[in-house]
Amino acid sequence: MSAPQANEAEKNIEIWKVKKLIKRLEQARGNGTSMISLIIPPKDQVSRAAKMLAEEFGTASNIKSRVNRLSVLSAITSTQQRLKLYTRVPPNGLVIYCGEIITAEGKERKINIDFEPFKPINTSLYLCDNKFHTEALSELLESDQKFGFIIMDGNGALFGTLSGNTREIIHKFSVDLPKKHGRGGQSALRFARLREEKRHNYVRKVAELAVQNFITNDKVNVAGLILAGSADFKNDLNQSDMFDNRLQSKVIKVVDVSYGGENGFNQAIELASETLSNVKFIQEKKLIGKYFEEISQDTGKVCYGVEDTLKALELGACEILIVYENLDVTRWQLRNSNGEEVIIHTTKTQEANRELFMDKETGQEMEIIEQTSLLEWLAEKYKDFGATLEFVSDKSSEGNQFVKGFGGIGAMLRYKVNFEQLADYDDEDEFYDESEEGGPEIRSTDTLTDRPLARKDSIHMVSQAAVMRTVMPPSPSSINLLKGPSKLHIVEACT
Repeated sequence: MSAPQANEAEKNIEIWKVKKLIKRLEQARGNGTSMISLIIPPKDQVSRAAKMLAEEFGTASNIKSRVNRLSVLSAITSTQQRLKLYTRVPPNGLVIYCGEIITAEGKERKINIDFEPFKPINTSLYLCDNKFHTEALSELLESDQKFGFIIMDGNGALFGTLSGNTREIIHKFSVDLPKKHGRGGQSALRFARLREEKRHNYVRKVAELAVQNFITNDKVNVAGLILAGSADFKNDLNQSDMFDNRLQSKVIKVVDVSYGGENGFNQAIELASETLSNVKFIQEKKLIGKYFEEISQDTGKVCYGVEDTLKALELGACEILIVYENLDVTRWQLRNSNGEEVIIHTTKTQEANRELFMDKETGQEMEIIEQTSLLEWLAEKYKDFGATLEFVSDKSSEGNQFVKGFGGIGAMLRYKVNFEQLADYDDEDEFYDESEEGGPEIRSTDTLTDRPLARKDSIHMVSQAAVMRTVMPPSPSSINLLKGPSKLHIVEACT
């Protein structure tokens, strides 16, 4: 994957993290006005914010309600402590959320969040309320991709850009082209030739100006190009050899407009609005289409499902990891009676089945060390495995098929991996004891699979179960997933 594509993927992950954070903060509610939202824009001073908080601390001391007063003072103190961690405001600004929230169980819990946004935030905000204010963060999520427009007609051309809700006219010029006519007698062919020559020169000038306006440092500076006009000039430009190939590949729509100039620019934006809103979807469709193509060609360089995808990830075989942005799978880090760490993954419905959390040796529930969303874990760890993470939605037909048919998680691999052979290795490894001649040692954790266990010489048999629990032998080249003598365990419902 090229560097620009990798940067785009990282930006999409940051956007996903902010979306998740906004969702969490919007649901949070507190008693009184003890929830502080503080946003400091770039180039502002930390000292100014610290001074403002000190003044607010003095003002809050006058709140009559004792409980509310103590909550507000505690939140301001926490915010001041967070602010002390920064000597200056980061390049993209600083966002801090502090306060006590009421959990679903009715208990109070303190929240302290501080981070630098993924792009500059030009809002200055301080609010003490019974909720967190996330409007400024929501604005960051609005698309800032820049699209170029070329409006051509017989009277002139206009070059403009559209970024979010901001449109800008970069350059425009007028032209006086001869009209078609039947006069001229013997000179009619000469007049027609002159007319064609002037049209040709006009298209060439537009092509040259397009390079000047939309290519900077030998790179296209827009995400896509829209050609618009009231005659055939736009098609002539698009098919012309004079039009730069780099720009030609960026043309995403050609539209007919009734006007030229600025009015034509506005009309072109309206007509291309659907295309512009679907640019992310187009990228998503291409990605999943490539994934489906690998499956149809039976290359063996794809995998799907939590079990196989995490096996491939640990082996370092994942090149592109594709995950549904709302995947509802929880990652549990547990400790059994032998002190070994066990990892299981469950859906919401599987969480109710407490047998998954039982120690097979003692019959007691294993100790829960950590409970996190699998999505969040992947977003933090994917780089350690040398993979690229791509989030997809279920709004496109391809995305919907991926979520419903493939479980919402899969990967395109660098090389072919034989998952059945890996599983068979695990199965055989489980049923030998090192005390016997040449056999590997029995592991302390049973392995349950949905494949028939047909070994006649096995000394240890386990019954079929509705849950697959697979022990992965760690790859020497891969990093350790967990500290200690841990094994990777996947829990997934069998079909």
